Amino acid sequence: MKHYYHPMSRAVTTHWMLTELDAEHEQVVIDYTAGENNTPEYRAINPMGKIPALVDEGVVITETAAIVAYLADKFADKGMAPDVGSSQRGSYYRYLFYPGTTLEPMFTFNQLDVENLSPQSTGWGDLERCLQTIEQMTPEVDWALGPDFTAADVVFGGTLDFAVQFGWLTSPSPKVAAYVKRIKNRDAYRRSHDESWH
Repeated sequence: MKHYYHPMSRAVTTHWMLTELDAEHEQVVIDYTAGENNTPEYRAINPMGKIPALVDEGVVITETAAIVAYLADKFADKGMAPDVGSSQRGSYYRYLFYPGTTLEPMFTFNQLDVENLSPQSTGWGDLERCLQTIEQMTPEVDWALGPDFTAADVVFGGTLDFAVQFGWLTSPSPKVAAYVKRIKNRDAYRRSHDESWH
């Protein structure tokens, strides 16, 4: 497997997942500050020029949540995803896909100070609804799906960590702050993130 990565990109999340799995792979650093993500070679892998990307036996996977989900299923013996057919699988998908489809667009528009967004016409509602949903989805104790840490925590918890780190989420509730702290205390998190994140 080749993992296309830059330490100041969302590839930090997929790198963390690979570290949680102790998955053997080749790390290929793409320096987007030097335009390496826009070379013909990289755009042939990901036409969007975005990082991360994963190539496994000729199969290209892009988008952070898709890579994390792919890895959880590829290394099913590591227990990072509920079994297909499990009653938890629906909640698992929700935790995987809510951040990228709803939270990140809302945080981006909030940072841009865009006004007069209609909750009915945008796919992510509004900031108030997003914050209420974060609060509802964040576990009081343990992890997103219960006592076992899963890929759901890598994506959902990783997004909340990004949101706090970069000021998208300026006043996390005590529950959210405690969950992010649990995330940051994981050994694989600490090994896969620059010390400034700890």
